[in-house]
Amino acid sequence: MCQRATIRIPLGAAALVFAAGFAQAQPRPEWRKVGPSAADLALASPATGAVAQVWFSPQGSTLYARMRSGAIFQTADYQTWFPAPGVEAPPAPAPAAAARLPEPDAGVVAGAAGGTTLFALNRDLYRSDDGGRSWANLTAFKSQPVIGAGQRSVAVSPADAQRLVVANDFGVWLSPDGGVAWTGLNDALPNLPVRRILSTPSGAAGARIQVENWPGALELPPGGAFWIPAPAAALENEDARKQRFSAALGTPITAVASAGDTVYAGSGDGRIWFSVDGGVTFEPSLPLGAAGPVERIYADPAHPRAALAALGGSGPHVLRTFNGGNFWDAMDSNLPDVPAHSVTADDSTGAVYVANSKGVFWTTVDLLAASPDPRWTDLSAGLPPQAAFDVLLDPAAVQLYVAIEGYGVYATQAPHRRRSLRIVSAADFSARPAAPGSLLSVVGARVNAARGGNLDYPVLGTPTDGESQIQVPYGATGPAVSLLLDTSAGQVTVGLQVQPVSPAIFVGLDGAPWLYDADSGLPLNGRNPARSGGRMQIFATGLGRVQPNWPAGLVTPLEGSYAVTAPVRAFLDGATLRVTRAALAPGCVGFYLIEVELPVIANFGSSELYIAADGQESNRVQLILEP
Repeated sequence: MCQRATIRIPLGAAALVFAAGFAQAQPRPEWRKVGPSAADLALASPATGAVAQVWFSPQGSTLYARMRSGAIFQTADYQTWFPAPGVEAPPAPAPAAAARLPEPDAGVVAGAAGGTTLFALNRDLYRSDDGGRSWANLTAFKSQPVIGAGQRSVAVSPADAQRLVVANDFGVWLSPDGGVAWTGLNDALPNLPVRRILSTPSGAAGARIQVENWPGALELPPGGAFWIPAPAAALENEDARKQRFSAALGTPITAVASAGDTVYAGSGDGRIWFSVDGGVTFEPSLPLGAAGPVERIYADPAHPRAALAALGGSGPHVLRTFNGGNFWDAMDSNLPDVPAHSVTADDSTGAVYVANSKGVFWTTVDLLAASPDPRWTDLSAGLPPQAAFDVLLDPAAVQLYVAIEGYGVYATQAPHRRRSLRIVSAADFSARPAAPGSLLSVVGARVNAARGGNLDYPVLGTPTDGESQIQVPYGATGPAVSLLLDTSAGQVTVGLQVQPVSPAIFVGLDGAPWLYDADSGLPLNGRNPARSGGRMQIFATGLGRVQPNWPAGLVTPLEGSYAVTAPVRAFLDGATLRVTRAALAPGCVGFYLIEVELPVIANFGSSELYIAADGQESNRVQLILEP
């Protein structure tokens, strides 16, 4: 969309991503990894989930690690990990005798057969060379374990007695010098036990997840390299509701969902209750024939009487109600007979997605009426062959996110968009109104031509048979346009809201905004933060008409300036930034370039940035600022 002349723009980011094929055969999903399998918890290195055991090969050339899930991985270079099929974990070392314990309940093991060195494992790791009469703490730093607590296993390399490896509740840790210094081996270890995807990237916030046995939530900041701790108010509220309903119903409640005053509550033994007064009183659903826990409930926000449930154990695993919970019908059909862990849906199209112990599947049903058994399609090709524990659609129901056991979060274009065309902002996939000059993504169709209000809407990109991008002509007027699209599936008419301005900052698929250093042209992110007193470029769309006039669909000249006619402002944490330029980006089609001066004195760290055109505000994005 831009010539690589004076401006560096990452082609193929949010503006060029679409769903595939309108009414075409479904292609294989193109899954992408969302963040790593490690989190920055202010330890010696990034951490991951609990590891139960570590050991070396007889020659010390290979290190093995057994996850708490039972999966075994191996590494020879301490950087890359591979599955170790056929490898069995050795028996746990026998407890060794010690004169005393450095911590109550610490487990003591010998460093090597016949050796005199002892190790004690509990909150910290200790070493003794005198039979346990004295101990050296190898992991404490200012009273805290530098590698995290919960030491489970220690291994000494047969090739180097100073090379120690520890498995604990936060991953695998290596010391090359007998415990003086530690580094994590977790960056590429697929052991992040994500159980919930709490939210997808939106505005200044990144994706948020819940990890098994870790308190709170983790967030992947837009453009961030690792997950970091984040507030979890919604999760805390859900836990409080589970506790309250457990007390009211006299049984452990494992899943809750609500839409308006309708509340659904599922128990650990496979029962479901419903309430129509916000949870004040409950009625039981008819018996479900299930023997496992209700793991997740989805309540249709537009139609509270429609809901879906995912169940573990035996019996039906996916249930649906369309009468407010009085009775539920099974939807298992051709699904594998394995526990289901999560279910979600798009109410506007009837698309349903399920995460289970074999992967992720989807189908379409009438959520509001009885219908034949659905036929499920397996979407797991391209994903690690592990259980899927959660599935979630973004707010626009364009992107599909799944949590895969150990490997973390993956995303792809939601396949149901092939059957339900939708037009969204190319900047952030939101359903905001269009404006003259706006770039729009047509999700679910290849568009050959577009026309509305006696104006042609230039088609800018059709990289595959199911992908399209169009630009709103600068002469378009609102408030509504009936847009006729000539697609590969025939002609389709859609309504389009049009207003004079509708600003949006471009973001990538990971939520990272398109912000650049004006002097170097380098992208600004967590690895290359903005500097106080510097100049920054913001790439946006929806700023409306320009002067002098420029036709839609053509590349803006590299020389000259096509200035935005609407007044444009920029805000950092609510404070006004000085805007020195607001014009079409040279060498591009439909991109606007806003240049601002950053304050010399500012709050350093993560800040919220947004722009406004003629009083209309854009999406919020995150900016990392340093002195």
